[in-house]
Amino acid sequence: MALKAKTVVKLRSSAKGISHSRTDVGIRDLTISIDEPEARGGTNLGPAPTEAALAALAGCTNVIGNKCAGKLGVDIGHLSIEITCEFDRRGVTLEEEIDVPFVALSQVVTSDGTATDDDLARVAREVAKYCPLSKLFEQSGTALETVWQKA
Repeated sequence: MALKAKTVVKLRSSAKGISHSRTDVGIRDLTISIDEPEARGGTNLGPAPTEAALAALAGCTNVIGNKCAGKLGVDIGHLSIEITCEFDRRGVTLEEEIDVPFVALSQVVTSDGTATDDDLARVAREVAKYCPLSKLFEQSGTALETVWQKA
């Protein structure tokens, strides 16, 4: 009898504030730094928290994109992902509370594989259904536009 994998799991991280701007975060056996650029008083040892959120979206799009392409039998090759974000800074500057700080995200995903435009459209539809980070942004009110294209 095959065991069924858990559908809900606990993800864990632990963090230590190293300074007013830098946080070292432990995840699995990794440590990453979240930091502000020097222009904002940081040491620039890692992305700012908001930038880390964009990096997570790009990483998730790549991982889920490859899973979906594999399931569909589509060769997407390697993906290049460019993200542009319209960000309302009034919240992080403590000017006022902002319900949707990531106002709009535009993602251009470029595939260097042999996939056709129709294949990429099928992969894109599947990624939209399964990518947890794109769902997180969209369900928080962010306008998310993703374009899949051939290199």
